[in-house]
Amino acid sequence: MTIRVLVVDDQYLIRAGIVGLLRATDGMTVVGEAGDGEEAVAEAARLRPDVILMDIRMPRMNGIDAAQRILADADAAEGAGPPPRILMLTTFDLDEYVYRALRAGACGFILRTRARSDCSPRWRRSRAATRSSRRA
Repeated sequence: MTIRVLVVDDQYLIRAGIVGLLRATDGMTVVGEAGDGEEAVAEAARLRPDVILMDIRMPRMNGIDAAQRILADADAAEGAGPPPRILMLTTFDLDEYVYRALRAGACGFILRTRARSDCSPRWRRSRAATRSSRRA
């Protein structure tokens, strides 16, 4: 089964690189992109991705606030299926960000310095968890 991914990052070149990496990965389909948290909330509601890879620090609305909104909106939507799994992406290896992201509902955290080695296995585990919740 194909994993449908929404990529959210305010830095275009970073976002384009992640999209390129995903498009070269079997079983992954990029269904959309967003440049900030507000766009992410709108695109998540419109596209209903399986997984969202989202930067923490962005203008207008940060990734942590966007994750909270996306998950609250998904929970409130009738008959919409399970909410997306959210993986946070950042350059900053700070415990505060990790704790805040996890409290907001993120299921994982990826450092940009390790993104290539970490991303695919984590997305696949996120998707497997989504499939398990659909069976319940």
